[in-house]
Amino acid sequence: MGVKNSQDAQNQSHATDVNPEVSNWNLPNILTSVRILFIPLFVWLVLGGHDWWAFGCFVLLMITDKLDGDIARSRGLVTNFGKIADPIADKALMTAAFVCLNIIGVLPVWVTVLILVREFGITIWRFVLLRQGKVVPASQGGKLKTALQTLAVALYLCPLPSWMDLPSFIVMIAAVIVTVVTGIQYLVDGYKENKAGHANGR
Repeated sequence: MGVKNSQDAQNQSHATDVNPEVSNWNLPNILTSVRILFIPLFVWLVLGGHDWWAFGCFVLLMITDKLDGDIARSRGLVTNFGKIADPIADKALMTAAFVCLNIIGVLPVWVTVLILVREFGITIWRFVLLRQGKVVPASQGGKLKTALQTLAVALYLCPLPSWMDLPSFIVMIAAVIVTVVTGIQYLVDGYKENKAGHANGR
């Protein structure tokens, strides 16, 4: 999303350089936990029609998403808890945002279906490969995907004048396209890597 680096790139970086001596009780993990705890409040604000509050809450939660990753990496506070909780918080917040936009009737359901199928599908696929000892590199389009999703959701949450409906929808469509394309790219890259591994006798 726009206030953060690629969610995929963050997950990739969190998968390395874990210091077992670092306590789970650190600032990045606290920020991640706060993000998870505030998701129900965000949902209540959206469904309750508190547009500006919902928009503000979403922006603040996304800022914590940016901060926790930056702080963890810069201060060497990467933990196993953070590796697990951070992507969960990201997926939970975006899932809540898209589903809420469906419920209040401002976003077509097919948009949410496409994005969530890609997000959860690729995440599960990467975890399966990781258990097999295969690391799927972060997609180059991940940063753009995240930025577009964040901007699109923010535009839909913000109570803008009606003339902004079309620009907001265009941004959302762009987010869907990039999300799907990067998902396909993951699969293609993974297939090529697997094929190269077999060719080299691995």
